[in-house]
Amino acid sequence: MTTSSHSRNSNNTAWTGMVPVEDTALAVTDTGGTGTPLVYLNGSYASQKHWQRVIADLGPGYRHITYDERARGKSKRSADYSFEAVVRDLDAVLVARGVDRPLLVGWSYGALLGVSWADRNPDRVAGVVGVDGPFPVGWTDEADLERVRKLFRRLRFVLPLVVPLGLAARMSAAKHAEIAIEAHALHAALGPILEGLTVPVRYVVATGDHTGDAGGEMDQARATLDPLLARNPNLTVSAKVASNHEKILAKDSPAVADAVRELATALHREVG
Repeated sequence: MTTSSHSRNSNNTAWTGMVPVEDTALAVTDTGGTGTPLVYLNGSYASQKHWQRVIADLGPGYRHITYDERARGKSKRSADYSFEAVVRDLDAVLVARGVDRPLLVGWSYGALLGVSWADRNPDRVAGVVGVDGPFPVGWTDEADLERVRKLFRRLRFVLPLVVPLGLAARMSAAKHAEIAIEAHALHAALGPILEGLTVPVRYVVATGDHTGDAGGEMDQARATLDPLLARNPNLTVSAKVASNHEKILAKDSPAVADAVRELATALHREVG
């Protein structure tokens, strides 16, 4: 299905290249076209390759924009891997590709970025699809944070080996841990943002746990969403799927694509 655009696209031809930002450059792929622009936001250490099945499921009726964050995929390294840098990177990609009011489709850390950016820029985004996130809970106690550091210390020899698979960044294990710890703090403070969000958000929720978590922690995180669903009608669960947090894009890409279509169709009706 071809969908109408919600953006004023000045660069709607297909393009692949590097977008310079501050001390780095981001690898960006834009399929172009006049369909609804979808900007995909990756997991913490993931690359744009994880979205291939979702993009294939949705087809050419949409404009698909993917990019690698700093030190991920084909993007360059940086001196700054903070969440605020990630926010600035999304701004830079939208400006570089001439996109206004996209649908943001985020998985995990990318879902956190999507709702945070939508909260800051409600007039510049059409809506958000959150893939197994974001949930308003995170580890903030020192014992849990030390568990994160120990996990990445144990993985320090494995991380460089899985970078080509889009499963780690080209940075130290300590930097990986810093990103995870900052994300936990941001998730823990997310409740008021989700409660006050004025743009539509569709969730696709997994049911399995996350590597490195003790049994049931992801279930507890997902349960924190229920009170917010009751209080903010802009938040909706489109689907609950059988896969776990890490495999959801590979095993349940059709459910993610359906959530995108559902939201794009609803927005198209509003515009029409």
